Amino acid sequence: MLLNFLDELRAAGIPASVKEHLVLLDALEREAIDRTPESFYYLARATYVKDEGLIDRFDQVFSKVFKGIFSEVPGNVAGDIPEDWLRAVAEKFLTPEEMEKIKSLGDWDEIMETLKKRLEEQQGRHQGGSKWIGTGGTSPFGNSGYNPEGVRIGGESKHKRAIKVWEKREFQNLDSTRELGTRNIKVALRRLRRFAREGAAEELDLDATIEGTAKRGFLDIHMRAERRNAVKLLLFLDVGGSMDPHIKLTEELFSAATTEFKNMEFFYFHNCLYEGAWKDNRRRWSERTRTWDILHKYGHDYKVIFVGDAAMSPYEISHPGGSVEHMNEEAGAVWLDRVTRTYPATVWLNPEKREYWDYSQSNKMIRQVLDQRMYPLTLDGLDEAMRELSRKR
Repeated sequence: MLLNFLDELRAAGIPASVKEHLVLLDALEREAIDRTPESFYYLARATYVKDEGLIDRFDQVFSKVFKGIFSEVPGNVAGDIPEDWLRAVAEKFLTPEEMEKIKSLGDWDEIMETLKKRLEEQQGRHQGGSKWIGTGGTSPFGNSGYNPEGVRIGGESKHKRAIKVWEKREFQNLDSTRELGTRNIKVALRRLRRFAREGAAEELDLDATIEGTAKRGFLDIHMRAERRNAVKLLLFLDVGGSMDPHIKLTEELFSAATTEFKNMEFFYFHNCLYEGAWKDNRRRWSERTRTWDILHKYGHDYKVIFVGDAAMSPYEISHPGGSVEHMNEEAGAVWLDRVTRTYPATVWLNPEKREYWDYSQSNKMIRQVLDQRMYPLTLDGLDEAMRELSRKR
């Protein structure tokens, strides 16, 4: 089976060698890990994967080869909410007239305070209705129902209106080697490239050598530093939730940027940037990079590109504790403002069509923080964004 695993990794384009395979076998023989599926998964991944962009492909191969032995790729742990509460037994279909009658509870503090009281008062499971935490109703707490402003507990997003989500979700890493359907994205990104000659003079300057030889009458060799792409890029990628339909387009951009920019760093975030970002979605809770560390590590000369649909609850941008997944101490707008102050050359690329932006309050808020530097993730939008970044020094 392990030889089959090696063959499948190679077939998926992961450069796994026999030497690495022997290292894995030796580690297993020496019992370097606990005898658990999760320990074996992380040992195999550390042995074979040398590029973060290949982690998602490794996960797919791992699931395929060990299907039936391991129920799932380790890391997808169930939440603390009882499973039978989270399973939607029925969905209540509402007419537009019924939806109009449903009123939002009010501001953020009132919604969270009401949820706290309901959790204290409720003793059992509830289905339907407009008050208790349950499924298929109009209560602002639960899932599979309708409320214009609520807290989703389990289930799947129906109307994309939840202001907070109580469940553990797993996001997918982007594949940096995905083949592009068109070369135009690369062409648009090249507008940003600024070449400069840096380092030791190790390259023959043919034109200067010919000119010097002609003037002096004898061979006059001139050397120059290598011509390199001097642009430094920070890429922040929104993943999960409403960004799932845009994975293919975002992967194409990610692949093109990886090819075109040698000095590029990337980080993932969900909906809005807060106090931490991460490089591996499988370990986004255990291996995070503090945003303050990013701001201090990378110089002011870096260009910054956010990629996301900017679709979220306004509370995620405006309120401490407004994050859909955790209790953030500072509002998202505070962190976005810090990024733009640290890196004047910052833009936001949005995969949604420009004509839809004004229907989202969160989109308007992010555009305001970024001084309207949001562009659609189209060829024309990329061209506009690259022009904007090129103007900023």
